[in-house]
Amino acid sequence: MGSALTTIGLPVALGIIMLGLGLSLTLGDFKRIAKHPKAVIIALVCQLVLLPLVCFGLVLLFRLPPVLAVGMMLLAASPGGTTANLYSHLFRGDIALNISLTAINSIIAVFTLPLIVNLSIAYFEPGDGQVGIQLAKALEVFAIVLLPVALGMLIRWWKPRFAERMDKPVRIASIIILVIVIVGAVVSNLAVFLENVVALAGVTVLFCLLSLTIGFLVPRLLRVSREQAIASSFEIGIHNATLAIVIAQTVLNNFEMSLPGAVYGVLMFFIAAAFGFAIRGRRTADAPAPATP
Repeated sequence: MGSALTTIGLPVALGIIMLGLGLSLTLGDFKRIAKHPKAVIIALVCQLVLLPLVCFGLVLLFRLPPVLAVGMMLLAASPGGTTANLYSHLFRGDIALNISLTAINSIIAVFTLPLIVNLSIAYFEPGDGQVGIQLAKALEVFAIVLLPVALGMLIRWWKPRFAERMDKPVRIASIIILVIVIVGAVVSNLAVFLENVVALAGVTVLFCLLSLTIGFLVPRLLRVSREQAIASSFEIGIHNATLAIVIAQTVLNNFEMSLPGAVYGVLMFFIAAAFGFAIRGRRTADAPAPATP
């Protein structure tokens, strides 16, 4: 039961999620990059360079076992999740920038994710020489991530009204399927999950906080607008834990490697919300007091 859920259910759930992302995208979303290239470049450097280095440092600091260390690096290599758009909207970030970054990151991750995972496996040596992402598995990542997005964009271009009508049902269906699949996978491997959840809570919480902070402060220090910095923060801080779980359990065939993504995927909602209220409160505190008559 658990095996069927992970090998069939997880790729289907992720495929539906990525299809839903594609239904909300147009070529115009990519053209927005020309309007604010600085914000996009800074966010991508943070996402693709800084975060893997930060995660690598945390993994060494917490002395995680090799399999969990690779799982953390897999999480760091995963692009921003679609949930980032919701948080950006709630806390008044630049939604257009979020959409552009999500689309670009989803494409770039097809190439960078296998590279980072293979380097991590070579360094930490989790014990199974067959666990790395070779060419065939890299193509599998490509199919899981990019093809559903491309299909969704094609449907949006061909039948825009149908795409708009299907956007909400597809999101709801993906959430339901994903919850069922992840719960089933955890239940079938409950002992392993409980054994590692405490060890992973600290490193995942700290990684999430650092991701959000880097995503906000680095753009602000480089004179990016506050709205774009908020969008960058959530895009960088809310990783696509679902993708990390799918790659670990289906492509790499390793449940333990998916545990960092599973723990992070639960905790990040609360951490991101608290961070959003913190930066919103800071803006209120920094606002000039109204002049007295």
